[in-house]
Amino acid sequence: MVGEELDADPEVWKKFLRRHWRMAVIAVIGIVLAVAGTVLVYLWFVGEAQSSGLVPEALRFWTMGYLITFILNLLFWELLLVGTPAVIAGAIAYAMWKRIPSAEREEYRRGNLFRSKSNSRDFGNGFSFLINIGFIIKVYLDGNWDSPFASWSLDYLVYSYLLVLMVLLAIFAIPAVIGITWWLRKELKGAT
Repeated sequence: MVGEELDADPEVWKKFLRRHWRMAVIAVIGIVLAVAGTVLVYLWFVGEAQSSGLVPEALRFWTMGYLITFILNLLFWELLLVGTPAVIAGAIAYAMWKRIPSAEREEYRRGNLFRSKSNSRDFGNGFSFLINIGFIIKVYLDGNWDSPFASWSLDYLVYSYLLVLMVLLAIFAIPAVIGITWWLRKELKGAT
């Protein structure tokens, strides 16, 4: 079965941990430090963003412009202070992995040491991202970029998201309907 093929063999994990326990301990410590660093950088940036005037302290005065500026600056600092060391650590881990003899690495590959149990993709997160990008564009086009969120009505928020959802569905549905129609016509012609 395909699902069984992707499951990692528990014996392979035991062999790997017995042979390379130091590497595993260092990896766990690195992950814990990265998570703690991410939280600390976030807390630091929130305080700095408010005290420097990058964003208002009261959320009712925030606008879409403040929100996007806050997110982009936060991403920059997270990537700089946490992402850069994580990439360096990943390069070091890759170099350590390459130092393992190729026969041993092949044994780990055959045992599916680092494979996930499922190859499915989560389409929902990508679609939600597109809806939010569309909403941001709609707020800009409506001229509400610098309007505080407190001035928005619930109707504006709900109807804006629904409009963006309908537009995106139309963008994806029209080519899908054309493709399905073409495929059905081709199949029906072949059946007769």
